[in-house]
Amino acid sequence: MSVSVIIKWGGQEYSISSLSEEDTVMDLKQSIKTLTGVLPERQKLLGLKVKGKPAEDEVKLGSLKLKPNTKIMMMGTREESLEEVLAPPPENDDVVNDFDIEEEVIERVYGNENLAKIARRVKDYKVEEMNPPREGKRLLVLDVDYTLFDHKSCAETGQELMRPYLHEFLTSAYEDYDIVIWSATSMKWIDAKMKELGVTDNPNYKITFMLDSAAMITVHTPKRGVVEIRPFMKAHLNREKDRELYKLAQYLKEIAKLEDFTGLNHKHWERYLSKRQHH
Repeated sequence: MSVSVIIKWGGQEYSISSLSEEDTVMDLKQSIKTLTGVLPERQKLLGLKVKGKPAEDEVKLGSLKLKPNTKIMMMGTREESLEEVLAPPPENDDVVNDFDIEEEVIERVYGNENLAKIARRVKDYKVEEMNPPREGKRLLVLDVDYTLFDHKSCAETGQELMRPYLHEFLTSAYEDYDIVIWSATSMKWIDAKMKELGVTDNPNYKITFMLDSAAMITVHTPKRGVVEIRPFMKAHLNREKDRELYKLAQYLKEIAKLEDFTGLNHKHWERYLSKRQHH
């Protein structure tokens, strides 16, 4: 029996269908090396497990009981890319900042058709609570890609793709807010990323629940076509200089004192913070 898998790495997908059930995880890694240039010893395959533990190199693929075209996320860097990984990532035009979306889009979200879509999602989507909500805490919903984690760059470990101050930010926010992780990908990837980053079982804060693409709706607008309703995306990661989460933690701490958030415009959060700090 042949084994077919799809490797997700660096924002690309690589299809491998030349292996059999008798081949091993190391044979798979060699095939990945041929396609990506990443050496086997630099590859970390997320979600490839035997009895809850990462599959060792000598394990036969047949024993993993993989469905055809199973997607496997890889961490890993080509030797020649290690220097590039440390450089600031290039600007990417395909990232939409939700706060740049016109008012007209916001109005359309509240149209009857979309309210019906939202009602269907609310009815059908099952939230799996990881930790119970706490009395009196507001809810903070955080997007994964480009907010907590740079999912396009190539790196050897999730730590290299983790946004600076992530754990300090979540620890601080947890004092005042229940935290929800949200992403427009599948729950499998969200789960893998959060485990890789050490978010899921962190002793200093708890995640209330996670939401995947099944909880989202799309909104059609004349100007932009389809716009996915996502939480705030601010910037690509810049491992050396990025202090966004450090500053955002201070903003969340400031507004936590308020009884009512309706008067806030989160688009101007830096301005709000700067005013408070100068008083």
